Amino acid sequence: MERDARLDRQGVPAIDDGQTTRESWKIFQIMAEFVEGFERLARIRPSVSIFGSARTPTDHPYYRLAEEIALALSDAGFSVVSGGGPGIMEAANKGAFAGKSPSIGLNIVLPHEQLGNPYQDVSLQFRHFFSRKVMFVKYASAYVVLPGGFGTLDELAEILTLVQTGKSRRIPIILVHAPFWRGLLDWFRETLVAEGTIDATDLDLVQVLDKPGEVVDAIFAHYAHRGFEPSAEERAILLEL
Repeated sequence: MERDARLDRQGVPAIDDGQTTRESWKIFQIMAEFVEGFERLARIRPSVSIFGSARTPTDHPYYRLAEEIALALSDAGFSVVSGGGPGIMEAANKGAFAGKSPSIGLNIVLPHEQLGNPYQDVSLQFRHFFSRKVMFVKYASAYVVLPGGFGTLDELAEILTLVQTGKSRRIPIILVHAPFWRGLLDWFRETLVAEGTIDATDLDLVQVLDKPGEVVDAIFAHYAHRGFEPSAEERAILLEL
């Protein structure tokens, strides 16, 4: 029986040279995203990354809450970083844009195009979620997570994993609006801790707050005895992020 021309001698599907070349050249696009992100965000400190659903309408209480939190953070001296899109992301940029500190959008190119919101002092474009996720973490002094879907949960799981494993420095991770997060946190406690897949102390990585002033106060309290700049040890950790 003749060998399938699409398989190599080990029976592995062959990749045509054109595809291999395209994959190899993608590394330069990825490098460009990292370089631009590092150069444009490194000077914007301290900053807070805010997450939440792109589907939240402008007249929803969550939208107004995100806008108020971002304005309070901006006026307190924090640059505000969001995903640059609609919904909670727009609310975060809008609040920061009205405040005293820069409003930053890390926009992602999606098959069903995400349009960037107009409230961005600094706007970056990404094709790859993984390089964008590094930018959310690397310069953040805190994570503020409002109600959202899979993308929001992805970002939450990312920062929890990085801090838990020591791949990122310890920063405030604040979940906003307790009723929304109660079921997830109960599941963490009653299933993950009970099954031994996380430690009970891992629950201390997050705090749940409801009001803009509480969010700002919690972030300042975390840094009360040390300042916002990473220590030498933390800089070494972030270099390997």
